[in-house]
Amino acid sequence: MSNPDELLRIEGIRKTFPGVVALDGVDFDLRRGEVHVLLGENGAGKSTLIKMLSGAYHPDEGRVLVDGEEVHIRGAQDAERLGIATIYQEFNLVPDLTVAENIFLGRQPRRLGMIDRKRMEADAEVLLRRVGVNVSPRARVRELGIARLQMVEIAKALSLNARVLIMDEPTAVLTSEEVEKLFAIVRTLREDGVGIVFITHHLEEIAALGDRVTVIRDGKSVGQVPATTPEDELVRLMVGRSIEQQYPREVPEQGAALLTVEGLTRDGVFHDVTFEVHAGEVVGIAGLVGAGRTEVVRAVFGADPYDEGAVKVSGAAVKRHDVNAAMAAGIGLVPEDRKGQGLVLDASVEENLGLVTMRTATRAGLVDLRGQHAAAERIAGQLGVRMAGLGQHVRTLSGGNQQKVVIGKWLLADTRVLILDEPTRGIDVGAKVEIYQLINELTAAGAAVLMISSDLPEVLGMSDRVLVMAQGRIAGELARGEATQDAVMALAVSTPTTETEASRGH
Repeated sequence: MSNPDELLRIEGIRKTFPGVVALDGVDFDLRRGEVHVLLGENGAGKSTLIKMLSGAYHPDEGRVLVDGEEVHIRGAQDAERLGIATIYQEFNLVPDLTVAENIFLGRQPRRLGMIDRKRMEADAEVLLRRVGVNVSPRARVRELGIARLQMVEIAKALSLNARVLIMDEPTAVLTSEEVEKLFAIVRTLREDGVGIVFITHHLEEIAALGDRVTVIRDGKSVGQVPATTPEDELVRLMVGRSIEQQYPREVPEQGAALLTVEGLTRDGVFHDVTFEVHAGEVVGIAGLVGAGRTEVVRAVFGADPYDEGAVKVSGAAVKRHDVNAAMAAGIGLVPEDRKGQGLVLDASVEENLGLVTMRTATRAGLVDLRGQHAAAERIAGQLGVRMAGLGQHVRTLSGGNQQKVVIGKWLLADTRVLILDEPTRGIDVGAKVEIYQLINELTAAGAAVLMISSDLPEVLGMSDRVLVMAQGRIAGELARGEATQDAVMALAVSTPTTETEASRGH
């Protein structure tokens, strides 16, 4: 082997699926003690490549070398034996098991032939402390929020003592403080000689953490550059064109209040939440993980109950804890967990796009299939969904294209109030701009948009007003001109009181 520090090399990898060439002659290498960023648009082939390294897919052509020796990774056990661990963007955890059971699944320590639960939980606690997450090893995974699930996945990977660690969008749902903790872990692993393949769509993270960058476009490796390469050059390599404006918000003339939330309260979760969203307006909700943002919008949509308060659309009250009533009133929700709550994974693109409109497209028990097909074809084209055809199963799409389908079903339904919870999580910079342009089109047409995002620059860049939540209450409201990262964070870490809310008009 020419480079003694080389852990992993991929040469001329090609992989096809029916109607799609996912990878076409990709080359990649990873050295000991480096962070090698894998960059590309959704659908470029990144996920296919890492699934080959984890044993989920097998290449049609090309070869994989570990420590200079050609290897054949036929499954997860082969990958683990070779020291390769993967943290996927979509979590690979069993909801009904505990945190400790998930971390050591299939590798539980034993004593006298029985699982040594005490040792397993103690070992899990050490790993959880290492990743800086305050969660009991005995907690059920289903009880955890997205950010904590991510940290459990990282703890699980660390338990494997991997030499090659693949991280697919690990910061997508983490706060800035949690990202810094993760970066500290990654730097420690790098110092220990671990090679890390890091996939991210946050370009600012590349220079902060990376050593080298390999760019994949349309299934081909189109360049390898230093991590210090300017962002505009990375974007050009990734999408084949330059993007002039990252947050292209166009503010139309605003109309009357479409969504009114009055005194929404759920004991122990959120309290006295009051706000309005007007026609043509984007209102962002910022706050730390656990502030109650997702819980509030799920209650507005009727997915979760609330104890007191009211939700109104154009002044008319919406029946509480009734998703059908919310949808009939014109409210749509794009959830933060697109796979678990936003899609039917084994259904086609066309079927998923028609989920919301199927009831209104049904007459005498028969669905207007021709109309549904034409509508799905139109919206898929408008959103630029990369697919082999409308019949392709949603499960086989890239994360960004899945997200476009989730948004698309609400666009088809002519939704008046669209709630977006982490709308660009796991989406590349090119597709993000397309989503932002769709938001502009929605508000220009008179819709109201309520947006939650853990990406603070996104909230500031696309919101006309920003509501900041802390400890289940609205801590303050900032107009577009006064909303800065410092101002938002000052409110996010505050302790809201009835008096401060009253002084801010809440």
